[in-house]
Amino acid sequence: MQKDTIHNPPKAYDNPAFIHGPMGRPIRVLCELDEPRHRFARHGVRDTIVFFGSARILPTDVARARLDDATAAAAGLSGADAGALLGKARRACELSQYYEAARELAADLVRWGRALPDGVPPFHICSGGGPGIMEAANRGAVEAGGTTLGLGISLPYEQANNGYVSPGLGFEFHYFFIRKFWFVSLARAMVIFPGGFGTMDEFFELLTLVQTRKTRRMPIVLFGAAFWNELINFEAFRRWGLIDDGDLDLFHVADSVAGAREYLVRELSRPHAANPQPGAPRA
Repeated sequence: MQKDTIHNPPKAYDNPAFIHGPMGRPIRVLCELDEPRHRFARHGVRDTIVFFGSARILPTDVARARLDDATAAAAGLSGADAGALLGKARRACELSQYYEAARELAADLVRWGRALPDGVPPFHICSGGGPGIMEAANRGAVEAGGTTLGLGISLPYEQANNGYVSPGLGFEFHYFFIRKFWFVSLARAMVIFPGGFGTMDEFFELLTLVQTRKTRRMPIVLFGAAFWNELINFEAFRRWGLIDDGDLDLFHVADSVAGAREYLVRELSRPHAANPQPGAPRA
């Protein structure tokens, strides 16, 4: 009688049940730390300027086209429904100014970086890789001839990386904390545009890391004074004694592309900006 064929059990690293189960989590975390590290080195990525902001903000031409569509649709609706539809479309048009500002600022910074002396490491534009402000930053960088990164993350409702991320530099993370590590670890500056909970999360976590010296001091720009002043009463933190007086100097509010660019260029041109002192706190 012939024996049944003997099948060797799968190796642990080829066992989907193990790798994708709870016991494989440390390995998956290590992969998200190590694989990007090798890719950054291969592409010569050392220093980034990170752009944060809402994924919902549209390019101006798209926002205006949607307003035209909403105006036509509103003609057949009741007063309240028409008002709600038009109000949403008009807000999208107002917000679209930030898409164009992020696109222009990213392009300006790439052009400035390309004019730096030979031997100075380039500053790469980095975003979360998605639509909205992230797309605008990547788009502006590409239009100026720069290399651009997209640190995406798998979410139930998130689109894939936008089409302006440079080949080989698009990432898809599972773990938020590893993605945050790579945002901060490579960053020499951060520009934060209007956004929702995710943008607030990144901003306040970065402030906490800088305040507590868990990472290097870097220029942080909040773009859009009207938005930020309405949303957050920063002075109240100091008035109630919940932060030190100097903590409000950890960020700079800019209201124009020219103003943001001037501040960032000045700060990034300081001798320590691109080459932090050995032993300086890092994320």
